[in-house]
Amino acid sequence: MNTNDTNKKNKIIYPELSYKIVGILFHVHNALGRFAREKQYCDFIEKILIELKIPYIREFVFNDSGNRVDFLIDDKIILEVKTVRILTKEDYYQIQRYLQSLDKKLGILVNFHSQFLTPKRIIRIETDVRKRFI
Repeated sequence: MNTNDTNKKNKIIYPELSYKIVGILFHVHNALGRFAREKQYCDFIEKILIELKIPYIREFVFNDSGNRVDFLIDDKIILEVKTVRILTKEDYYQIQRYLQSLDKKLGILVNFHSQFLTPKRIIRIETDVRKRFI
């Protein structure tokens, strides 16, 4: 492994936990397909998190605004589950706002209605740039 590979590996945020989460998402998508309801996907994700003993809070409400994160996993990663035809810029802005408000480094955005599941890792933008999203 060269030094560039080592540097890249060290820059990945929560590699083991995010790898497990993405594996769970693929398992859920394979089991339920792409036409279930968001609650069904979230229920199945929750069941697997319990089985794997991964700490989480489901539908975590924060601030007085009533904003609600689908999952806050191990107090580190925000998981947002969508069941829409396509993800929009607003979906990305939403998770960025959540990352800023909760002071978390990493979010995962997933749309289960896609034919091919492609979880998106969203990294918190540092404070000097974030004003565009809030």
